[in-house]
Amino acid sequence: MAELNFSPGDEIVLRLAHEEVRGIALESPESSIVMLKLSSGYNIGISKENILGCEVVKKNLVSKLKKEEIVKNPELPSIGLVITGGTIAAKLNPKTGGVHWLTDLDEFRRFYPELFKVTNVKTIIVPFMTSSEAMTSEHWITIAEAVKPMLDNDEIKGVVVTHGTDFLHYTGAALSFFLKNLNKPVVLTYSQRSIDRASSDANLNLQCAARMALSEAAEVMLVGHANLDDDFCYALRGNKVRKMHSSRRDAFKPVNTEPIAKVWPDRVEYISSFKKRNEGKPELDADYSDKVALVKFYPGQDPSILDFYALKYKGIVVEAAGLGHLAPAEARHSWLAALKKHIRAGFVVCAAAQTINGRLDPYVYSNGRELVDAGVIFLEDMLAETALVKLGYVLGHYGWKKSIKDKMLENFAGELNEKLSV
Repeated sequence: MAELNFSPGDEIVLRLAHEEVRGIALESPESSIVMLKLSSGYNIGISKENILGCEVVKKNLVSKLKKEEIVKNPELPSIGLVITGGTIAAKLNPKTGGVHWLTDLDEFRRFYPELFKVTNVKTIIVPFMTSSEAMTSEHWITIAEAVKPMLDNDEIKGVVVTHGTDFLHYTGAALSFFLKNLNKPVVLTYSQRSIDRASSDANLNLQCAARMALSEAAEVMLVGHANLDDDFCYALRGNKVRKMHSSRRDAFKPVNTEPIAKVWPDRVEYISSFKKRNEGKPELDADYSDKVALVKFYPGQDPSILDFYALKYKGIVVEAAGLGHLAPAEARHSWLAALKKHIRAGFVVCAAAQTINGRLDPYVYSNGRELVDAGVIFLEDMLAETALVKLGYVLGHYGWKKSIKDKMLENFAGELNEKLSV
């Protein structure tokens, strides 16, 4: 049996009879077993009797961190920071192999020292710490309420919000609607791997997010890796972006539009048009109804599902096929009669593209024209997730009850690309 000189949290390579296994050493509940967290995220146990050799590739990052005093440089521009959780605000727990939140602000500073060397973080707010899949519309409102005073503070040049990845694009859409008349950048960022892992994407994402927060773009944006390398990031409009991969560091892609900019830690290269930084007065308008749902249409789907939604909700966004198609009048499970009945009763039905990319056009085929006549609102090239958030926002404004269609088709914050062809 080989001599094993490592500590929990170290990155090690174990040499076995027929393979080498690389991972982060965890505390083991049994003295005869070495526990490893693999790059895939899975934990494995290896009997010490089977280990022929051990190499420490990288010592525990946590143990090497020194507590440094953060000295503010008055010559550096200031940003505001809102920490809400997610992998970017987490570290590996070597006892369990899971992650723990970086709730201690000094610890956050020690993990991200580069951020504090290029900008003054004037205000740090931690309204909550949670994963994005645990969020509700109340969390979106809380984030908007945390950001608003920073927009009013002339000393703060922009705002960075750290967030979990899975439902980040929902929050981006919500903030783009809740924060009206933006005067400076609001930048959401994330990581797919925690900061104490060798393959972490967190540092570059956060540095680029801070750089974009100092930029000229007065938009709600998402900033993250542009590719698999640590080259640069993209700044993407917050309501025209979607997570398109479960684990890649460049998981987020723009949809039906171009990135706003390429971003490096020290510079920004603009790619497409954007709303510019200004002296306007931002407004917080976060009235919202959560009685909305997102429904994916599939062949043979029973239209009685509409009865359920109409009973409990005020409106739905249906991910329709192709140019905006649902089961037509002649289909065995036609949706047409059910749609007409519920829409006449005040239930709102919107259609977004199931294909993700492209624009709906209900006038190409008779199927689409029937749905228009039934009262379905076709949302052009709007992302389904953005459409869901916007529908909740519109229905939350009771004064808009008679103009719901007009409001859904009004381009509030760049969620519609009016230049995109079918």
